[in-house]
Amino acid sequence: MRRVKIAQIQSHVYGDKEKNLKQAEAYLAQMAPEKPDLVALGEMFACPYDTANFPVYAEAEGGPMWRALRDMAAKYSVWLAAGSVPERDADGRIYNTAYVFDRQGRQAAKHRKVHLFDIQVEGGQHFRESDTLTPGRASTVFDTEFGKIGLCVCFDFRFPELALRMARDGARLILVPAAFNMTTGPAHWELMFRSRAVDGQCFAAGISPARDESAGYVAWGHSILVSPWGDVIRQMDEKPGYMLTEIDLSMADRVREQLPLLSARREEAY
Repeated sequence: MRRVKIAQIQSHVYGDKEKNLKQAEAYLAQMAPEKPDLVALGEMFACPYDTANFPVYAEAEGGPMWRALRDMAAKYSVWLAAGSVPERDADGRIYNTAYVFDRQGRQAAKHRKVHLFDIQVEGGQHFRESDTLTPGRASTVFDTEFGKIGLCVCFDFRFPELALRMARDGARLILVPAAFNMTTGPAHWELMFRSRAVDGQCFAAGISPARDESAGYVAWGHSILVSPWGDVIRQMDEKPGYMLTEIDLSMADRVREQLPLLSARREEAY
């Protein structure tokens, strides 16, 4: 089976963690009649995006937030790519972590953001995730009944090596919960997703929080889905909502056969 209905939820992020979780379930209930197979949430969908908030909102794997997401996946019988949340490990380290649950609520994947968002754009955005977060160390690809799917978080997708690693490990779709801002969003959001989709010859799905002009960090929004040929299939505006799209992952195989970039690589030359 290669066809998959993917729902991308672009939700408003409140200061109340429970309110954010209830909002996510309300979206799941709303879209249930449309029978999505895979539902994806945005980066830090339950925590206002600020370095000072990450330790405050962080929970261990298996904690209340993890259990609530697990239960949603099982209740609505969907694959739930649960955006990303702050995770605290046994030694007190904090990670920007993306969990995935299968239709039975079993954890199918876990990705800790590898590349931390430490930037200083002249006349634009300043942010340092490394003030409170620890980087992950691994590429993430997981198995589903539709085929292999890759997973990374926001700034990770800036690095073509990681996207290519996921594609070469079999991913036909890469999910990217991501909170670009009002500086980087207009400049690079669509460009990056189209570039990575072309490089990896795979579908690329970016899931952003909705824009909140009153927030300390203002997200660009514009959740996006790009084909393995680099075409924008759909893109939202900045407002809260969701989009539901059926895609055929076998398109990635057809594109790779016609333009054999992955198999023709000459690693010895570079």
